[in-house]
Amino acid sequence: MAFTLQLGDKAPSFSLQATDGNVYSLDSFENSNVLVVFFTCNHCPFVVGSDEVTRATAEKFKEQGVTFVGINSNSVNTKPDDSFEHMVERMEEKNYPWVYLHDETQEIAKSYGALRTPHFFVFDENRKLIYTGRGVDQPRDTSKMTVNDLDNALSEHLAKKPITTQVTNPIGCNVKWDGKDEHWMPVEACDLV
Repeated sequence: MAFTLQLGDKAPSFSLQATDGNVYSLDSFENSNVLVVFFTCNHCPFVVGSDEVTRATAEKFKEQGVTFVGINSNSVNTKPDDSFEHMVERMEEKNYPWVYLHDETQEIAKSYGALRTPHFFVFDENRKLIYTGRGVDQPRDTSKMTVNDLDNALSEHLAKKPITTQVTNPIGCNVKWDGKDEHWMPVEACDLV
């Protein structure tokens, strides 16, 4: 069985605390036409380097019913900078246009098959997976970016066109699994494409 969700798979449910003090579940976003769930964190240079492009993408599609949900699943034992307290500080400082959820047990990262930070999963109105992978081709330095796969996938889907590229390899730091070396990945988590 593949580690990561496959195209057409339904979004796994979750119930996680956000930096705003509320708890959100999959049903919290039932009124969204498209749901973008992405695994992210506080410290990764690929996240830090591309968060402003992710912000611009989220804001661009907000009026079309697209909601972004960020989830931090990194082990604080591996990366103390990814603690919930640091998540709160980051959101207070940056004011990103998404809820930022803490997956302390890492169960949600496992259910989605998150490989790296950032790793994007785009679900349609029926919460079926229509795109997964990277946001952009140069997340560490977006000044060198030549393609925004996430923007392309959302644009095509909302225009009721087939998504040209539905699966890409996420580019970023490994998810930091508790009790494992920080570079460890599950053996079944081979490259997606």
